[in-house]
Amino acid sequence: MNNKYKILVVDDEKDIREVIEIYLINEGYNVILAEDGEKAMEILKKEKIDLIVLDIMMPKINGIRLCKLLREKSMKIPVIMLSAKVEGYDKILGLNVGADDYVSKPFNPLELIARIKSQLRRFEYFKEDTNENKDEIIIEGLRININTREVFVEDKFIRLTPKEFNILAYLAANRGTVLTSEQIYDKVWKEEFYNDDNTVAVHIRNIRGKIEINPKEPRYIKLVWGVGYKIEK
Repeated sequence: MNNKYKILVVDDEKDIREVIEIYLINEGYNVILAEDGEKAMEILKKEKIDLIVLDIMMPKINGIRLCKLLREKSMKIPVIMLSAKVEGYDKILGLNVGADDYVSKPFNPLELIARIKSQLRRFEYFKEDTNENKDEIIIEGLRININTREVFVEDKFIRLTPKEFNILAYLAANRGTVLTSEQIYDKVWKEEFYNDDNTVAVHIRNIRGKIEINPKEPRYIKLVWGVGYKIEK
């Protein structure tokens, strides 16, 4: 049963909230609904949420702003963005502020459920998988704590999204090895790759912007042209 998971659904369209709620309840999840970003923030202050389904276009606080605020407070909650917009820019914008996945409206509820299960499974799997390794990885001032999922550069705490942390930890655990975008995607997203180099590249760019003094001349994550990425030993 999935009743150990509590999912927050944030959408200003009542019909969409209720449809998602029905499918989630049928799968055994606990569900909390919010009609806008302000209500969602109130709920997040009181409830322990395991995953958020978040619409982009909402009154008061939109989904992009809410996701950004969320990532400033907690890096661990997976976020799946919903939007009627299908332009690549909106997807990249969502990923840039910390979303873990993106579903365009109109959507098949069964697909959304599958993506929710996948996000929860990945998050749990990665925690179990990395816990088998060293509790902490240290590389020239970069410190990655696997158990607490915290990252420090020269003792300065760095806020990373769940996906960003998983990518960085994977590269660090395999330092000295060049990992392709497909390998990174397979490990972190755990779904078919579809030659989606851009998704990995966006996340790598975001990580560099947070951990590198000069992202254009990275100290940690190196690009090996035509192959992939690596962290030197």
